[in-house]
Amino acid sequence: MTDETNGEKNGQVNRDPLAHLVVLELANILAGPMTGMFLAELGARVIKVENPRTNGDPTRGWKLPSEPTDTDVSSYFSCANWGKESIAVDLTTQGGRELVHDLVRRCDIVIQSFKPGDDEKLALDYASLRHLNPQMIYAQITAYGPEDPRPGFDAIIQAESGFTYLNGESDGPPTKMPVALVDLLLAHQLKEALLLALLKRERTGEGSYIGTSLLKAATASLANQATNWLVGGEIPKRMGSEHPNIAPYGTIYTTRDGRELVLAVGTDRQFKAFAAAIDLPELAEDPRFDSNRERVVHRDELNQRLRVRIGGIDRTPLLKSLESHKVPFGLVNDMREVFEQPQSQALVLDGVVGGVRIRGVRSYVWDGDIAPDRALTAPPIFNEHRQQVLDFIE
Repeated sequence: MTDETNGEKNGQVNRDPLAHLVVLELANILAGPMTGMFLAELGARVIKVENPRTNGDPTRGWKLPSEPTDTDVSSYFSCANWGKESIAVDLTTQGGRELVHDLVRRCDIVIQSFKPGDDEKLALDYASLRHLNPQMIYAQITAYGPEDPRPGFDAIIQAESGFTYLNGESDGPPTKMPVALVDLLLAHQLKEALLLALLKRERTGEGSYIGTSLLKAATASLANQATNWLVGGEIPKRMGSEHPNIAPYGTIYTTRDGRELVLAVGTDRQFKAFAAAIDLPELAEDPRFDSNRERVVHRDELNQRLRVRIGGIDRTPLLKSLESHKVPFGLVNDMREVFEQPQSQALVLDGVVGGVRIRGVRSYVWDGDIAPDRALTAPPIFNEHRQQVLDFIE
C-alpha cells in the first residue's frame, strides 16, 4: 500500500481518504445511493449499475412539474448520485451477471438493495460473490431483514416503526415525515458500518458482510420516544411540535408581525432568562412553571400565556431580547430561507448535465483537516460511463 492509499501523500494528509477504493452500487432510490454518494465524496470511485428495463434508477423519473422533460437527471436523483459513474446492465442475463462478477473481482465494497431472495436468484448474494473477492465488503439493505421478502418503502416503515403515529398535531391524523427519513437513518448506520469494515480489513486483510434493515434503523432512532414507553410505561402521543419531556421546547409561536419561531428552553435557568426576555419575570416564580416538571404538567396554561405575550411583540425586538438573554430560539424557515444561510450555502453542489444547471447537497457536514476536498462530478446520465467501466474490467 502506497503512502497515498494510507491517507498521506508527500507528507500531507490526503483530503480524499478513500481515493484508492472502488464501490459497486447495486442499489436504487435513496438509502443505498446516499451511502454510495458519501463514499464518492470521500474519494472512492462509485460505479452505479442500473437496470436497462426500467431506464435506470426509478428516481430519474420522479420529477416536479417544473422540471425539464429532456433530461433523466431529476432533482430527486440529484440528491443522492453525485460523483458516480453509470452503466446499464441487465442482471437477468448471463452476460450481465458475468459483467458484474468482473466488477466484483475489482471492487472493494458492494452495496445492494435487492428484495430478499432476488439476490440469490441472480447469484449476486454474499455467498455467491465472496469466493470471487474474499476481501470484498458486502452491504445488504433490506426492509425487514434478509428472511422477510417484503419490499421496503420509507412511508410504510415510518408507519410501522411508530414515526407516523407520533407525527402530527394532537387533534389531527398520523402524518408521514416530509422526507424519506428512514432511508436517511439507514444510510448513516451503513456509513458507520462500512468505515468499521474498512478499518477491520486494513488490520486483518479480511472482508466483511454487513446486513441492515430499514425497520431496525428506524427503531434504533426512536430515542426518548422509545424509552418513554420502555421505561416510563406510556405510549407517546401526537403532540405537534411539542416535546413530551420538556416545556417550552419545540413549541411554535407567532409574533405580532406574523413571523413564526421555535423555542428550546431546556433548563430552569433558561426559563428564568426567557421570562425576563419577554418581560414576564413573574412566570419563573409561579409554582406552576418554576420547574420543568411543573411546566410539562401545566403545558396548556403556559402556552396560553406565551402565545398571548409573544403575539403582542414584533419580531425584531423579540429576537434581540431573546438573543441578549441567551435564550435558544430559531425561525421557522422555508426552503428558500434555509439556503440563504451561509452554513447551508456551503453544502451546495453545483454542476451541469446536458447543458442544464443541476444542484445538490453534500451528505457530510464536518469541517477540519480530515474533511474531503474533492470537486464532485454532476449526477450521471443513464449509462453515461459504459465504455469507461468496460475499459476498467478489461
